[in-house]
Amino acid sequence: MAHMETSKSVRTQGAKGAVKPPSAKPKGSGWERFRNFLETGSPGANSHVVLLGLETFDSRQLLRSVEHGLPYSAFERLVANTSLSSDDAIVLVNIPQRTLTRRKREGRFHQDESDRLVRASRIFARALSLFEGDRDATKHWLSEPQKALGGEVPFMLARTEVGALEVERLIGRIEHGVFT
Repeated sequence: MAHMETSKSVRTQGAKGAVKPPSAKPKGSGWERFRNFLETGSPGANSHVVLLGLETFDSRQLLRSVEHGLPYSAFERLVANTSLSSDDAIVLVNIPQRTLTRRKREGRFHQDESDRLVRASRIFARALSLFEGDRDATKHWLSEPQKALGGEVPFMLARTEVGALEVERLIGRIEHGVFT
């Protein structure tokens, strides 16, 4: 897959030849940024993290962030960028409401919860790619029983890594025209 550079490592020419500082934050929501990745070519292996409001695509740095625990704002960005209801996002991330309330107060998720947030963004981004950036079509497909998944709802299956892999395999088959 194509390697994506973080915004901090890219220097671009702006108006009148001025160089944009590497610390300049990219414009647009995570969803808009992801759609732009889709339009400009392969979005890269970890580009889905923009749906969480994260700025790195580097796997090692992402791993360190997950191990440290993602900030609570990652959940809020997931909800905003996917336009999922909080209840649907809670199901997808597989976190009880009381735990979510505690994490909001604490400001940070635990490692396993952070890992599930990253998985949720990955699943949503894969489906978003399938539907060419259409959030409504993506949400609809993820929330409806799929015959190729034995009648299971992708959101429900994606709550575990094994289920998420099944959803991703189905997306891959659909992308390649293999309807099962």
